[in-house]
Amino acid sequence: MAQATNGTEPPPTEEELSAARLRLAVEGPVARVTISRPDRRNAMTGRTWTTLARIGRTLPDDVRVVVIDGDGDIFSAGIDLGMFSPEGVDGERSMVAGLADGTSGEAEVEDYIAGLQEGFLWLRRPDLVTVAAVRGHAIGAGFQLALSCDIRILADDAQLCMKEPALGLVPDLTGTKPLVDIVGVNRAVEICLTARRVGAEEARDLGLAELVVAADELPGAVDDAVAALLATNREAATATKALLQQAAGNTLGQQAEAERRAQTARLTALARSTARGEG
Repeated sequence: MAQATNGTEPPPTEEELSAARLRLAVEGPVARVTISRPDRRNAMTGRTWTTLARIGRTLPDDVRVVVIDGDGDIFSAGIDLGMFSPEGVDGERSMVAGLADGTSGEAEVEDYIAGLQEGFLWLRRPDLVTVAAVRGHAIGAGFQLALSCDIRILADDAQLCMKEPALGLVPDLTGTKPLVDIVGVNRAVEICLTARRVGAEEARDLGLAELVVAADELPGAVDDAVAALLATNREAATATKALLQQAAGNTLGQQAEAERRAQTARLTALARSTARGEG
């Protein structure tokens, strides 16, 4: 089990991980998080996402790469629809209880959703490279979890679907921005409002997958990607990811300035390392 690094919050225990239907394995610089609820097609609940957030907050400092996958032959069927029943799921809070009669205010629900989103947002941290290994269906929240990762490696049987609008909902787990960033507004509208399934080959063509491999080759392809990522200098990788993340929102002049700043910091670090005899 990983050890807490922030000095205040411990990582989730095995019992807490099991209750959230997650498995966590940390081996040196690599953390592997598996959605483990195969009896329900790896459907997720609020506890899944709040526990994911806690994993992100308590990862050991030496973790560089995080791999997210699903147990068995499916990534995730998305949210457990029981979350929308008045009683919720397994004692968890219902997404709708109290809204109809006014006992829960809209601001309270927004705060609750913000807590769930934390389970997705940490995957964008510049100091981590996150990889989604997708086999079978990645539906709704499952699709959004894959979209939260930097790199998506898909088995050739993968099917992506943004199901929420078909259920009378909107995608609310931070997936709309990366989807639009990757495929553009018009294609994102078509994918979301038809709730159709995007197969692996189309996903690759649209830029939603960096690599598509045969299902039995998925573990090896992920391992190869992890090895290549770890071969890159960590500080340079962190600085480069931060640069790339801000590029879309910057003008060319702003991005050039950001590059100069980042490169000066790297050159300074390398020079000091050489002076200390470390290089």
